[in-house]
Amino acid sequence: MAEKKYVVAIDQGTTSSRCMVFKKDGTPVVSDQMEHAQIFPKPGWVEHDALEIWHRVEDVVKGALKKGNISTDDIASIGITNQRETTVIWEKATGKPIYNAIVWQCMRTQDFCAEWQKTPGWQQDAAGQGKVKEHTGLLISPYFSGTKIKWILDNVPGSRERAAKGELLFGNIDTWLIWNLTGGANGGVHVTDVSNASRTLLMNIKTLKWDEEMAKFLNVPIAILPAIKPSSAVYGNTIPNGPFGASIPVAGDLGDQQAALFGQACFNKGDTKNTYGTGCFMLMNIGEVPVSSKNGLLTTAGYSLDEGKCTYALEGSIAVTGSAVQWLRDNLKIVDESPDSEHFANKVDDAGGIYFVPAFSGLYAPYWDMTARGIIVGLTRYIRKEHIIRATLESICYQTRDVVEAMNKDSGVPLAELKVDGGAVKNNLLMRLQADILGAKVVRPVVNETTALGAAYAAGLAVGFWKNIDDLRANWAKDAEFTNSISDAKREEGYKGWKKAVDKSRGWVD
Repeated sequence: MAEKKYVVAIDQGTTSSRCMVFKKDGTPVVSDQMEHAQIFPKPGWVEHDALEIWHRVEDVVKGALKKGNISTDDIASIGITNQRETTVIWEKATGKPIYNAIVWQCMRTQDFCAEWQKTPGWQQDAAGQGKVKEHTGLLISPYFSGTKIKWILDNVPGSRERAAKGELLFGNIDTWLIWNLTGGANGGVHVTDVSNASRTLLMNIKTLKWDEEMAKFLNVPIAILPAIKPSSAVYGNTIPNGPFGASIPVAGDLGDQQAALFGQACFNKGDTKNTYGTGCFMLMNIGEVPVSSKNGLLTTAGYSLDEGKCTYALEGSIAVTGSAVQWLRDNLKIVDESPDSEHFANKVDDAGGIYFVPAFSGLYAPYWDMTARGIIVGLTRYIRKEHIIRATLESICYQTRDVVEAMNKDSGVPLAELKVDGGAVKNNLLMRLQADILGAKVVRPVVNETTALGAAYAAGLAVGFWKNIDDLRANWAKDAEFTNSISDAKREEGYKGWKKAVDKSRGWVD
């Protein structure tokens, strides 16, 4: 049998779906990408059409293979990476979702979470310590899948009864795609991996199994949950009449941020990366023991290469970063395209004394304040659109510093170097601002789409395309390095203003 040439990654994100094909040296050969609709039924509510997402995935798979003239005979395996926490419940017999996918950004379960925090035995302190963190590594928040599952089962007529009868299945987007790729209603495999399961509020962070106490409290039947598998394993094969047109192993599954950690070759304890996408997500490898954060961070499953084993990570999740630039483009219409933000922000030396706190979905790490909302402060007649655009880029960097401050306290080791990835890292001004605001080195890899690469790595390892993680380490290469260029006094003055602005944003919603 001829040696396989490629591994395929399906990267299903918050705003688009992409298929990328990688060679053994970790470089991309070809990709295809398509956006899908964002649905906002009410303020703070965010939904997607799960069937539209599946159809866009079919389209980009076919598109990438056609554009690259890729033969399925040359594909070793397929990896999946996905927007995490986004929740789909569908009919086992038909594959039809019973409700739109509820997106990770959605705040509809905010009131339930507020009541949950008051429930005897479930209270958590300001740092999030309590039973929920002890069981799951997470916090009580609308962010995670568990409360979204509960909302669907509580609000779609007859769904609880159907779930009890075994007629319904739950999955985050990874599970939804693998089920459809491997046959759907005709025998599709119902699985997830530890990284995605750890974002549901339903997986025990120590045992790596579904937690019966959490499921009972949220009234989620264990029967609708997928099997939890390692991140690198053969789950099943694609069906010949699917988008690939052949039987190929689906062998990698990682939530998008854990995939980026894996793609950045952060295999050593202390290795840290930040992904700049719709939101920003910083993860630090903390080894094989789940350490609980005392400073507002999450403990999450990083990746698993063997059944029952896991490498863990501390995570700082920021809800709105790249999507704030999209807001400038789509709502305010002060840029035509997102990359234009760099051009306009470079026209001014600073933000003119303003700060933009884009708390559109509340504040995530390290504040976890569901009552916060977005504000721009410090406005004067001097301010032009260029200042607002620059303040938007600075908000990304300041929010990242908030997470770094918490990570430094938890780890006891000041961050010296941050590996960065995601679409926004092509913005050189953003990267320079990040180095200045952190006072640390920022390193951009040659392949900055490391989310897709991480999924490809997991899938390739499972079938022997790559022998071990040393092969993956050898593929990593630096593209650019950004270092601090401002004084400590100026950096601290700017950060002091940011913290003051954050305080003003909090407590807006009663």
